[in-house]
Amino acid sequence: MEKNVGGIDRKIRIVAGIGIIAAGIIYASWWGALGIIPIITALLCWCPPYALLGLSSCKLNQKKP
Repeated sequence: MEKNVGGIDRKIRIVAGIGIIAAGIIYASWWGALGIIPIITALLCWCPPYALLGLSSCKLNQKKP
């Protein structure tokens, strides 16, 4: 599993995940449980949709010209 999530992208995912979970708690909705997905992808540094589309925000995987 090759890393495809970079530093800034990881921070955004963690903040978004926490925000989604908080909104789920505030509005008493189970949809807040979906906030765990961006947190997991940030912790693993790997995003399945990025892998399928061949995208990467990780500087280590960028090819040098």
